[in-house]
Amino acid sequence: MSFHSMWAELLPVGRSSASGGYRRYAWTGADADCRAWFKGQAEARGLAYEVDRNGNQWAWLGDPTAGDAVVTGSHLDSVPDGGAFDGPLGVVSSFAALDELRARQAEFTRPLALVNFGDEEGARFGLACVGSRLTAGQLTVEQAHKLTDGDGVTLPRAMEAAGFDPDAIGPDPERLARIGAFVELHVEQGRALDLSGDQVGIASAIWPHGRWRFDFRGEANHAGTTRLVDRRDPMLPYAETVLAARREARLAGAVATFGKISVEPNGVNAIPSLVRGWLDSRAADQATLDAVVGGVEDAARDYAEAHGIDLDIVRESFTPVVEFDHALRDELARILGREREPELKIPVLGTGAGHDAGILSGDIPTTMLFVRNPTGVSHSPAEFAAEDDCVAGVRALADVLEGLACR
Repeated sequence: MSFHSMWAELLPVGRSSASGGYRRYAWTGADADCRAWFKGQAEARGLAYEVDRNGNQWAWLGDPTAGDAVVTGSHLDSVPDGGAFDGPLGVVSSFAALDELRARQAEFTRPLALVNFGDEEGARFGLACVGSRLTAGQLTVEQAHKLTDGDGVTLPRAMEAAGFDPDAIGPDPERLARIGAFVELHVEQGRALDLSGDQVGIASAIWPHGRWRFDFRGEANHAGTTRLVDRRDPMLPYAETVLAARREARLAGAVATFGKISVEPNGVNAIPSLVRGWLDSRAADQATLDAVVGGVEDAARDYAEAHGIDLDIVRESFTPVVEFDHALRDELARILGREREPELKIPVLGTGAGHDAGILSGDIPTTMLFVRNPTGVSHSPAEFAAEDDCVAGVRALADVLEGLACR
């Protein structure tokens, strides 16, 4: 099956007719449809299909227990009303790359696995990369069992409703020990390749990043009868904090975003009693990130005090800087550079986005390939990659897999 036909088959799954974006949330019907698609692709190619204890899907060519396997893949879930490419491009490309290698009659000397990691985006339970974090032991069973969605459904209940055993989740060091290299292909979430004129690039590192929750607590009251001077309105310091985040990020050359908010009692004619906002911040290095978040926190406390508002700040997640394996990265550059002129080197670029490859990098050699995104837009229905660039990504991935896993 060609890249185009696979892409067309997956494209309608979980797509909202209202927004044009995707709502493929973990352990929902759309997620089940995506997982069924992955299983069908694996079985159609005669691959050994399995689901691990954390709900991640695997398709194996060769002996899964032999060790030193080369693994590629990504994820199929989405952010709320996200784009089509973030995650699925890597999964579809992995099957297409295998087809390309079979067409080349490549002889494999190492086992090859294709993977779909579960709940990478964290759209439902608020924590990214749940499947890979559990596998790597970066998320404990106790922590995972406490994860709850917006409707109060816990992760165990959601998994059980989808037909999986939540009591089985946990670290999987034996599986990781069998993997010799992981290569994740992903649409670029930025415009570096578009600006350089390259179709494909190699990742150097993932910026340190995290999520912080700001709880501004005031006093609910009537919006029409309460004098302005008598109000304890938590929306005011929250709004000022949003502007402070933009200011701190701009001055530091970083990024900081309040993209999610929860308001109580959430009435048009009611002064809020609670405004809860989530900050996402990322920077090229730890010192810069600390300075940005520290500046936002200090500003929030000052604004809250000025308005008579109580404030709690909780760091909900954090990922330190990830330097991808240098030897593997250099090997990819060598493989992909063979067909280029000496002066035209494969671009190597950092990214502010988190990925399963970053989570696994502490246990196994990992690296990433990026495919050009001419708009630079991601996590939006406007996310895009041209088909010829996607095909170039498939060829690059096939070249890499051939160089790593074949004679």
